Amino acid sequence: MSSNLAVEVSDLRLAYGRREVIHGISFDVKPHEIFAVIGPAQSGKTSLLRCLNRTIDFVPGATVSGTVRVDGEDVRRLKDVFALRRKVGMVAPLPVGLPMSIYDNVAFAPRASGMTRRADLDRLVERCLRQAALWDEVKDRLGSLGTALSGGQQQRLTIARALSHQPEILCLDEFSIAIDPVTTMRIEDVLKQLRREMTIVLVTNLVQQARRLADRTMFLFNGEVVELGPSTVVFSDHPANRRTYEYVQGVFG
Repeated sequence: MSSNLAVEVSDLRLAYGRREVIHGISFDVKPHEIFAVIGPAQSGKTSLLRCLNRTIDFVPGATVSGTVRVDGEDVRRLKDVFALRRKVGMVAPLPVGLPMSIYDNVAFAPRASGMTRRADLDRLVERCLRQAALWDEVKDRLGSLGTALSGGQQQRLTIARALSHQPEILCLDEFSIAIDPVTTMRIEDVLKQLRREMTIVLVTNLVQQARRLADRTMFLFNGEVVELGPSTVVFSDHPANRRTYEYVQGVFG
């Protein structure tokens, strides 16, 4: 990356119509770290992710101000938004399988970007499915419908599809909300491996998940940053802000 930071956010504000939901927040994400965002529902966590790769553009009435830089570039000034979204991959809370084969789910975006040689596609599909810890389970039925997989398998297929863009930053929004604990732990192991190749921004309501995975954690509450620091501090008995301790301990949220 050309910047010393993967993501730089300065005085970010986001409003839906007249209702402001993110109130001038600033933070940065370092290359190859797992950066967690925690906080109660309606705190602006998902909206924040959408600002990183400009999928917020699809929301009618949304207005954004401030600066979001990815790899040193102001995302709001970029003309090639598709390149930005390839660089910043997104995994939604619920798996969204395309109504096509497992193979084609992963190969869809590379094909759309001009990759046509079957050998190249074969290598990419296998690599992405391996990275998502799904290859061994599906390698003998790549022609089967992706939507016929179990919920946990579909979520890993969604991750494989996001990886097919070869992103520099992978954003995950509550990836474990609809899957079992065993599959959740498998995906967590995948993320620990992927951090060697990319930066990971993780939105989660599971405090213990952020504690297990994240190098640094940001506590977002009502669209404001309450605390941001090393996870060892945020989840300690003495974080910088009392509200952080109360949220982590389940006093509210």
